[in-house]
Amino acid sequence: MRVDIWSDIVCPWCYVGKRRFERALEAFPQRESVQIVLRSYQLEPDAPRGTTSPRRERLKKKYGWSDAQADAMDARMVETAAAEGLEYHLDGGVTGNTFDAHQLLHLARERGVQDAMAERLFRAHFTERHSIFDRESLVTLAAEAGLDPDEARAALAEDRYAAAVQADVEEARALGANGVPFFVIANRYGVSGAQPAEFFTAALTRAWDETR
Repeated sequence: MRVDIWSDIVCPWCYVGKRRFERALEAFPQRESVQIVLRSYQLEPDAPRGTTSPRRERLKKKYGWSDAQADAMDARMVETAAAEGLEYHLDGGVTGNTFDAHQLLHLARERGVQDAMAERLFRAHFTERHSIFDRESLVTLAAEAGLDPDEARAALAEDRYAAAVQADVEEARALGANGVPFFVIANRYGVSGAQPAEFFTAALTRAWDETR
């Protein structure tokens, strides 16, 4: 049974959702029969590639938050992440276009290390505050996740997976996904948001039973 997961590396709820889904999968008896495919989605598609902007200022402008509201939202997000065993450092963080990061996720899928690549990118961004926006930093992270750095560098230089990234984004739109994380289980059940692990386990069970 296949599960497609649309997410973006700069989305804090996507990392939380990943952890919650992983816990759900641990409780699912048929977990060895589940194939997970990570799909591309962009929260900042119009930002110039290779550049960054202050994350908090972008959010304040987008949602009309005050400084106090932004502080409260960040505090809640850090607490939510901690409950899932994740360490977030949001103060002073930046955001930007993740197109190149998504290209490497497609390469990683072909090489059988997509989950490791996603983990490395999420941890770099939210925990270590390493750049996931400039190509040389991405190549370093790719090597740490098990990819050949020369191949990763060439894939980015060639925009080898540009069409694949765009196809993922367009499919998400066609499915009605206007935010991430977004899960499609067995090509029939859509689940939006970082739901509790128990919710995901129930969805997996239902999809498994109905497709057998």
